[in-house]
Amino acid sequence: MYKFAVIGHPLTQSLSAVMHNALLKDLGMQGEYELLDTESEDLVDRVKYLKSRDYTGFNVTIPHKVPITLFLDDCDKFADMAGCANTVKIMKDKTLYGYNTDIYGFQKAIPEEVCEILKGNKVTLLGTGGAARAAAIALCDIGVKKIDFYARNIINAQQMVNFLRARFPQVVFELKQMQSLRDLSDSVLLVNCTPVGMRGKAMGVSPIDEVVLKTLPKDASVYDIVYNPLKTEFLKMAKNNSYNTISGLDMFVHQGAKAFEIWTGVKAKPDVMKMAVLEALAE
Repeated sequence: MYKFAVIGHPLTQSLSAVMHNALLKDLGMQGEYELLDTESEDLVDRVKYLKSRDYTGFNVTIPHKVPITLFLDDCDKFADMAGCANTVKIMKDKTLYGYNTDIYGFQKAIPEEVCEILKGNKVTLLGTGGAARAAAIALCDIGVKKIDFYARNIINAQQMVNFLRARFPQVVFELKQMQSLRDLSDSVLLVNCTPVGMRGKAMGVSPIDEVVLKTLPKDASVYDIVYNPLKTEFLKMAKNNSYNTISGLDMFVHQGAKAFEIWTGVKAKPDVMKMAVLEALAE
């Protein structure tokens, strides 16, 4: 019997359980995936609980992706490079092995022709949390030349940017104040890595104004890692201005499929997972 969960706060918008439980059912596997709302002050107790109750593994979301690394006994190269993890496997001896499947999911969602455009070019990321780290590493792996980060709190984000500079000396990283964002004319991709627009968290709001979005070149792409709702205000605005858009749904599905394979050793079915999420979003 497999036991999985996601820990984070808030979890009201999460469809991880819908996606994984649909996959378990489709594959005829005994198991259950739960949502375990966990505030920052309860993280230590939550990790103890997961280890003592025979969970196979768990996902980690906002705001625990960086703090969870303090509990890991080991991790994969992506979690090491990012300094954060979104997937943890509980080994037989109760040690914790961390992974960052967000990097894989983020990259997998980008169409091949867009990947080609990204090589040697500049991209702009909104936000500097765990998702932004994952996005940055995926983009460095693709071969971008420069990444501009826009943050609300530059002081808190400085450490993350220094961390990336040390790992990717071939890429130029700039950290700027969100309020100073005016011109995107030299970016081929704009990514929302903040929770702004998410159901239960400023839904119906875009992280930037339309007047700024419209400064993007006409062949640029706009990517929102938020998947619930499927059509965020940010993506609607981009579509209305004829930009190529990438929804957070594929990233969500692919990171989940990878996590499932890590936990079980069984090949996941991303199509089954995606259909379950789409059905839930349509309700």
